[in-house]
Formats: sequence, structure tokens, C-alpha cells
Amino acid sequence: MTWSIVARDARTGAFGVAVTTKFFAVGALCPHAAAGAGALATQALVNPTWGPRGIALLKDGVSAEGVVRQLVASDGGRETRQLHVVDRAGRIAAHTGADCIGWCGHKAGDGFSVAGNMLAGEAVIEATHASFAASTKNFAERFIDALDAGQAQGGDKRGKQSAALIVFTTEDYPALSLRVDDHAEPLAELRRLYDLSQGRFAAFSKFMATRENPSGVWDRSVIEAEAQRLEKLQQEAG
Repeated sequence: MTWSIVARDARTGAFGVAVTTKFFAVGALCPHAAAGAGALATQALVNPTWGPRGIALLKDGVSAEGVVRQLVASDGGRETRQLHVVDRAGRIAAHTGADCIGWCGHKAGDGFSVAGNMLAGEAVIEATHASFAASTKNFAERFIDALDAGQAQGGDKRGKQSAALIVFTTEDYPALSLRVDDHAEPLAELRRLYDLSQGRFAAFSKFMATRENPSGVWDRSVIEAEAQRLEKLQQEAG
């Protein structure tokens, strides 16, 4: 099951993962990231321990290649697994087991990787990769557009069900975490949730506590003014 993108934003240093599949709640187990450390997606016959273990290794400064090597070596079911990783330097490493179901494979780019299995064909990965590489939109929108490009080439050969997008910037908590667990059109729903997040939620998030400001901003009038400003911009954009 599944195809996904893991990436580091060269401009901001943010890390993100986007994933979609014909399986329930892909966002619960597959995508993982941490600010300043890296990101990964564990998929196919998913080993859910690879996510937390891989992120811990990335936080310790282990390279993407080292993370893949250690996780794969530890798992007797490695040939049924798929994993791809981006580390804090933007380096990529990936593993697609010999027993993953076709079409399966991965393709690295500059600071990002696309990987998938049980796909309609290689064109899914190629289109996803090309879209992400060429886009000049903001980090989150690049992920959504790229998955749409892959879906246009057939996506998961079994159909559609769930999708997720996570982005980590400077904090231990995600700057954005969206999940579509069960939907006839998960990518359309993911885009709807993203668009919704750019209004009142974005205003609230702007003033949350951070490492540098552990209290954040709690003046409700300031927060509300920003929320109204962003909502007005959304309305004007149509």
C-alpha cells in the first residue's frame, strides 16, 4: 500500500511528509518527522516501530543512510517493508524490500524522496516527483499538488481511502498536522482541510508558545484581529 513524499525545505529547514493510500488511517502509523532532525515514512507491510526508532536516531544525528541501515538490519520482515528518510542535511536514503508488491520503488530528488508500492505503475512516482521538484509554491502546498499529480497517473492500484500531511518547523510540536482517515476522495479532503487551516487556525498558531517565547501571546484581541485579517484574505482570494 501507499505512496509518500518525505522532504526538507531548503529555504526554511522545515521537514514534512505527505502520504496517501487505499487503507484506513495512514496518518496514524506511516509519516514521522521532527524539527531540526529529519523525516521518514514507513510503509508497505508497515513496521510501526520504525517511525519512533528512526526519529530517535535522526535526533541523535545519525544520517539517513545510517537510519535505513539500522532499521532494515533489525527486522526479519525487511523484504516486505518500504522506508525512505531525509536527514537534517537533506540527504536521502531508502529501502524497498524484494517482497513488496508491484509496482513498487522509490526516487530521490534534491532534499526529498518519493516512494510507493501497490501502485498503478512507475508513472505515479515519476509524476509525483516531477511535480514536487518543479513547484515554487509554499512547502505544504507542494506536497498536496504532488500527490494529486501521482493520483492523476492512477495512484494506489486498489483505489483511495486515506491521506495525511505533517510539517515540522522549529518546535517539538507540528506546525501542521492533517489527517483524512476514511474518505472517498482523500486528497480532495486533505486540500479542503489545508485551505481551512489557513484561516483562524493559522492565526491562533502564530501566537502559540515556542521555545524562544514559552508563554506565547495570550491577548485574545490580538489573536482575533489576526484571525479576521486572514479570513478576509481568504474571502478575497475566493
